[in-house]
Amino acid sequence: MHAPTETDAGRSPAPSRMRWAILALLFASTVLNYVDRQTLSILAPLVQRDLGMDDLGYAQIVQLFLIAYTVAYLLAGWLTDRLGTRMALALFVGWWSLANMATGFVRSAGALGGARAMLGLGEAGNYTAGPKAISQHFPASERGFAFGTYTAGAMVGATIAPPLIGWLALTHGWRAAFVATGALGFVWLVAWLAIYPRDKGEKAASEPTPWAAILREKPLWGFALSRMLADPVWYFYLFWFPKYLSDQRGLSLATIAATAWIVYLAADLGSIGGGLFSGRLIQRSLSPARSRLVAMAAAAVLAPLGMAISVEPSIALTFAIAATVAFAHLVFQINLSTLVVDLYPTRVVATVFGIVAAGSGLGGIASTQLVGRLAQSGHYGQIFLLMGLLHPAAVLVAWLSLRGQPRSDLRPA
Repeated sequence: MHAPTETDAGRSPAPSRMRWAILALLFASTVLNYVDRQTLSILAPLVQRDLGMDDLGYAQIVQLFLIAYTVAYLLAGWLTDRLGTRMALALFVGWWSLANMATGFVRSAGALGGARAMLGLGEAGNYTAGPKAISQHFPASERGFAFGTYTAGAMVGATIAPPLIGWLALTHGWRAAFVATGALGFVWLVAWLAIYPRDKGEKAASEPTPWAAILREKPLWGFALSRMLADPVWYFYLFWFPKYLSDQRGLSLATIAATAWIVYLAADLGSIGGGLFSGRLIQRSLSPARSRLVAMAAAAVLAPLGMAISVEPSIALTFAIAATVAFAHLVFQINLSTLVVDLYPTRVVATVFGIVAAGSGLGGIASTQLVGRLAQSGHYGQIFLLMGLLHPAAVLVAWLSLRGQPRSDLRPA
């Protein structure tokens, strides 16, 4: 039987046992998403050497991924609402898995950029299909935990990626690492199509909501700006922190592979803990919106601690501080994402989330070239100082946007 969905009147879906199997599959797709994404950042020194790229060249490759990723969000959200969660996510995972495998066959920097752009086009869909599935299958009091668990897959992927990819590259070469990690997506695809309910009950019975009505939503733009401000912090720790450890602190690939997981494990704890925290506040009669904002404010207090890395403390303390920032960012991201699902009806939630998440990509695009230039000149300290300012600004924007319109006009009264 198809799981009941949320109504346009805003009632939460009736819980079903199927939702936990769906959550496990979403968690697994997100693990794969980040393993495939992290493969290049872990292997960057080897790939740069073989393809003759400097740090600015690497920054341009990251930029191509982010541009494609950002543009894809707008289309991926619309496709998810039109095709339904089941078929849309199957399409996205198949696409990005092929793109990651193709990266193992590139022979030039241009081909590498093309393969990573194709990866970005597919990977964005994981983060429009997931929110729609959560909106359909989980009540408000469980959404934070569901979002946290599903998103924790990203950090599990980032945690296992350094040792897994390092071992594959050192044993079989960096090209084999891309092919092997990409092939895992097709194993997931079989399980998804076998388990996820067919979409016949998933699409809204009414006509699709016009884009003009969606774009008039003021909180949408505030949430997008909040992601634009906060997410460059995560992109920096994802794409550049391993390079910082290698270039600035002199750690070997083997050492980074053996220790970088600590940062991503902390992000896992922030992802699940942040969702549980806001869910517990709801159970204590705080409204969903206020509970998410309280959690985001707490994260914005912790994240600026990353500025301390600018003075190059000991390696152990550097990892501890980076882990704290990763923890804080995921608390922030989980609760902002859940806030979007709380505010908007299921029939449009993927489209709305795609627009909001595009703000994340725009923030990454805007910051990557600056980070690349500062990294090229060895000014990592300035990067850490800049990143420490972003979460406080982001939570202020989110609070002001929700205060201006606390209820979506897309829900009937």
